[in-house]
Amino acid sequence: EVQLQASGGGLVQVGGSLRLSCAVFGSTVDEVAIGWFRQAPGKELERVSCISRSDGTIYYSDSMKGRFTTSNDNAKNTMYLQMMNLGPEDTATYYCAAVVGAPWVGVNPYCGYDIKYWLWGKGTQVTVSS
Repeated sequence: EVQLQASGGGLVQVGGSLRLSCAVFGSTVDEVAIGWFRQAPGKELERVSCISRSDGTIYYSDSMKGRFTTSNDNAKNTMYLQMMNLGPEDTATYYCAAVVGAPWVGVNPYCGYDIKYWLWGKGTQVTVSS
């Protein structure tokens, strides 16, 4: 079973940067996608980015393009989220998650996979202060 553990959150000032890490444990042979999501207080879960395991394509939500960069180090089984030019709207709990052995269902808020197939790690809090 795949398990994920996010880390690297903290308090940062407006305009600052932060890098989150997501360590992946367990067998990833059937993993089809991995990604970052976030949830701000009182708001719905929001996709940040996701990586397709079939071809390595990385998808970003429009509000993160140009500021956030997702990368993956297969040798370390670790995914990263580099965040720059952070604003108060980026304050949220950030989660990394993976999909294992699920069919692609088309364009949707969960990178094309039914949310029920996502395996979630414990989130890490990011707070951006002015």
